[in-house]
Amino acid sequence: MQRMTKLFKKVSLIGLMLTTIIFFSNCKKSVKADDKLANSTELFSSDSTSIIAATSGSTGKLSLTGVKSEGGYAYKISESIPGGDNSTSKEQSILRLFENGVELGPAHSVHDDIRNLGKGRFSHWGTTVIFSASDNTDPRTNGRSYTYVMGTTSAVLPPAETVTPPANTINSALVGYALVNGKTTGGQGGVETTVTTLDQLKAAVGDNVTRTIYVSGTIKGAGKDIVYVKSNKSIIGKSGAVIEGVNLFIYTVSNIIVQNITFKNYVEQAAVQIKEAAHHVWVDHCDFSTDRTHGWEYWGKDICITRESDYVTVSWSKFHDTNLSVLISGGIVGHEADKGKLHVTMHHNMWYNVTEREPSMNYGSVHMFNNYHLNNSGYSIGTRAGGIVRTDNEYFSNCVKPLTTKVASDPEGYFSGITTNIYDKCGANNITTAVSTWVPEYEYKSFLNDAASVPAIVTANAGAK
Repeated sequence: MQRMTKLFKKVSLIGLMLTTIIFFSNCKKSVKADDKLANSTELFSSDSTSIIAATSGSTGKLSLTGVKSEGGYAYKISESIPGGDNSTSKEQSILRLFENGVELGPAHSVHDDIRNLGKGRFSHWGTTVIFSASDNTDPRTNGRSYTYVMGTTSAVLPPAETVTPPANTINSALVGYALVNGKTTGGQGGVETTVTTLDQLKAAVGDNVTRTIYVSGTIKGAGKDIVYVKSNKSIIGKSGAVIEGVNLFIYTVSNIIVQNITFKNYVEQAAVQIKEAAHHVWVDHCDFSTDRTHGWEYWGKDICITRESDYVTVSWSKFHDTNLSVLISGGIVGHEADKGKLHVTMHHNMWYNVTEREPSMNYGSVHMFNNYHLNNSGYSIGTRAGGIVRTDNEYFSNCVKPLTTKVASDPEGYFSGITTNIYDKCGANNITTAVSTWVPEYEYKSFLNDAASVPAIVTANAGAK
């Protein structure tokens, strides 16, 4: 019995010594790893194993190499970054992200909100960073710079960067309100169909299938043929595609793209009629015209955006040889529900030989940049009923009245950014309200060209191909 007791004591002592050795060995390894982290100044590099120091004061530029989509508006950084939030400390991360020098946030967002809402939300959970761009564009392709700061010290905040490109830079990607509070992807990822007749077009756009419809050749109607478009459709013209005497009615639906089509001689309301709370619509690289052989009221407008419709972008299109071009909000009295709606972006478009409405709007919030207005005989842009138009680097040439807040006896609207424009051989503006400082909430400076370069850029690149 005494021998057994001595043996047990020896075994216990040996076990205790082994445990102590293993413990101190692990501590030593941990200290070395922590020292390595503390001395690291690199955030993300091309090395997929690189890490960021989780110490206050670190700063630098993010590499977007290896960034992957996490669905919706969320994008995941490929590198591991220690010091993030966890289940017991949900706001311990000191990581701050910046887009072109403007801080993103809120931080510590839940992943579902980043995917579904985006708008700069990000999270740093464990060693993973998931973030979104400020306007829900793809950070891998939107051309912006993303920088970081660890901690709250203002001494290391990255400076704002100049993002206005050279005058001859052309960026034809989607920008503006069609990317705000949602996406506009049309028929992306769906069925592809080519149509050559009016009946085929009506059938293809009129079902509930996510679909891209390619228009080939000329589709001709009688002038009042209405085609109702359902949600999740892209209507894209092949080279030389024409739709004549036909009206696309986009009513109560969403997620529509109309691209690279020449529209001619439409009688009923408008060639593209966006109405009844339709939203997230993009009209791009199209051409609109009528033959002007009939009276003022005969032909429809080029585009109408009315009755609480919202989040529309119209880009790189030509409007010409007509009387009334673009109407945003149809009517004032009885249409007060348009207030807070009608968010529209129009950029790099060209109007020439048009009487008026480039556009005319009531109630809404309209952003116009780098449009070219040539040879109009009435007013170019009119704003009414408390609506506001922001202009950036527009070019007006030989226009009787470029800007007006006074249309007939209607209540006035407001303008912002009027000094950024060029007025060449034009009459005077008629602005009867205080000039506003309003700017839209999305980033657009990376798409903005100098006003002086607008005629050359827009003439060469706008319209259907």
